[in-house]
Amino acid sequence: MDLTFSNARQVGRVATDGRLIVLATMPAPAHPATPLLGRAVVSGLVRAHDGTLYFAYATGTEDLTGIWRLCPGGAPERIAAFPADSLPNGLALDEHAGVLYSADSALGLIRVVPLHGGAPAVWSDDARLKPVGAFGANGLKVHRGSVWVGNTDTASLLRIPVRPDGSAGQAEVRAEGLEGLDDFAFVGAGDDLLAALNPSSRVVHVGPDGTWHTVLDAADGLSNPTSVAIGGDTVYVPSAAFFTLTDPNLLAATLAR
Repeated sequence: MDLTFSNARQVGRVATDGRLIVLATMPAPAHPATPLLGRAVVSGLVRAHDGTLYFAYATGTEDLTGIWRLCPGGAPERIAAFPADSLPNGLALDEHAGVLYSADSALGLIRVVPLHGGAPAVWSDDARLKPVGAFGANGLKVHRGSVWVGNTDTASLLRIPVRPDGSAGQAEVRAEGLEGLDDFAFVGAGDDLLAALNPSSRVVHVGPDGTWHTVLDAADGLSNPTSVAIGGDTVYVPSAAFFTLTDPNLLAATLAR
């Protein structure tokens, strides 16, 4: 299981025997000024089929903020530079199209980045992505020809179609009332998904019709969960303990199909 450790500025891996292996520690900026946070943070993480990891790093400085690549056995390298006032957060990979999608929680937009690196472009600047007080666009996934993204401030889950030319279609709201929505993962080929609600320490199941219910909570061991990953019949949920300040952990649960 590959993980980011936000405040430690690290990318790590939990081996099958439970050992934690630090793969990379990012350089610390002299004067971090990350929007909304103030400190340097490593956030969204995706893995390509060849084992290459891509992740976001936000520092509030021009020299470090952007999307980084970590090849197996190599050192991290920045492949796309973002403005200093950005807060790149959720990250999604479309290997078939050769692009990465990055959600900016501070500016409330989605950028697209070539997988081989290069200049980023604003892919969607839809009003529904904007923050209303703090964190706007956050977790996102590519699924069935669309980019799905959560807006933490508005507690809403959005779907944005990818047009044939690769541009963004009109955003539509697929679920609401998801307070503290962070990242999520789809269950199977349909539109069912599991979403992490951070402050309330819950994971909820969201159906294709937008209805949702809690499936895991603090009683199961969650402590401000940040994301969800699914492998076979196992659901993995990392808890960052950002607010509880108690028991950051990686939880595994059996998926009932």
